[in-house]
Amino acid sequence: MGTEALLIIDMLNDFVRPGAPLEVPANRAILPALQVRLAAARASGVPVIYVCDAHRPDDPEFARMGWPPHGVKGSKGAEVVAELAPLETDPVVEKTSYSGFHHTGLEGILQAQGIDRLMLTGCVTNICILYIAYEAVIRGYRVTVPADCVAALDPADGEFALRQMEQVLGVTVIRNTAAPA
Repeated sequence: MGTEALLIIDMLNDFVRPGAPLEVPANRAILPALQVRLAAARASGVPVIYVCDAHRPDDPEFARMGWPPHGVKGSKGAEVVAELAPLETDPVVEKTSYSGFHHTGLEGILQAQGIDRLMLTGCVTNICILYIAYEAVIRGYRVTVPADCVAALDPADGEFALRQMEQVLGVTVIRNTAAPA
């Protein structure tokens, strides 16, 4: 059957808190469901891995995309929100792009723990969640995305991404759930 890991992606102060540089208001709406899923994972011994933006202050992504600086390594904004704070034993993988795998240690962590199934949660559904799902699938991981634990800037973009993951990548999208599946 293999081993599953829960990935919490970019649930950082700079994306969650009101007035944050790259605020995604829907992130606050998914916090309760994500807290339930996190608690269930911890209770059942499922590894929890955080995948987080850790940009340089002059990261080219800011100019290229026209986004304000966000997730700057070492800043308060780049910290995981307190409601989902990692334990000392949880790996925190730093990324500098939409990719959770490109120039990160994620794959090594997954291989070392014998993980072959990933549950992706966090933000943004049509950006980092979608691209990490793609990268995971092409590497042979089975991927699940609980729709109540991902957030998008625009609901239509989020729905498009969920359909792409489901219909094109073969990701299992769990919809209309309030409890871990």
